[in-house]
Amino acid sequence: MRNHAADAEQQYLEFASAQAGQLFRIAYLMCGDWHEAQDLVQLALAKLFVAWGRASRADNVASYARTVLVNSYLSNRRLRRSRETLVAEIAEPAARDDDADLRMTLVTALLQLPPRSRAVVVLRHVEDHSIESVSRYLGVTPAAVKSLNARGIAQLREYLGADQQSLRN
Repeated sequence: MRNHAADAEQQYLEFASAQAGQLFRIAYLMCGDWHEAQDLVQLALAKLFVAWGRASRADNVASYARTVLVNSYLSNRRLRRSRETLVAEIAEPAARDDDADLRMTLVTALLQLPPRSRAVVVLRHVEDHSIESVSRYLGVTPAAVKSLNARGIAQLREYLGADQQSLRN
């Protein structure tokens, strides 16, 4: 007969295995760095393990995990802000097929957004979450999500429009 702790650990392992890929995708789109995304997922899953008793009783455990991931990302951004080095230009990616070029252009454009706007745009338009669910993930009002989303999309259009102009010249 297995004890409760072993059952809870098994449930966590199954959940983490099933959700790690999706969490990584969200993390990568928010931070734009493969290694940092891996670190964020690992941090979020570690935090989730510590809080598994509470998390496993949530109405939507996957939603709880995304909230932990987004909060870890935003917290990490606040801590890294003073250590980041700005560069004048972003290096051009190596030649790839059209789909890879498009993905890299979109990731580069996302990296131009402030972290909170980036999180909102990724959750709303890549993950297709409602304004209300994004509001819960970030701990802000739905109006703040709408505002961050509108600004983020406007900045993306501006950046991608400027990118298109440079491609035509």
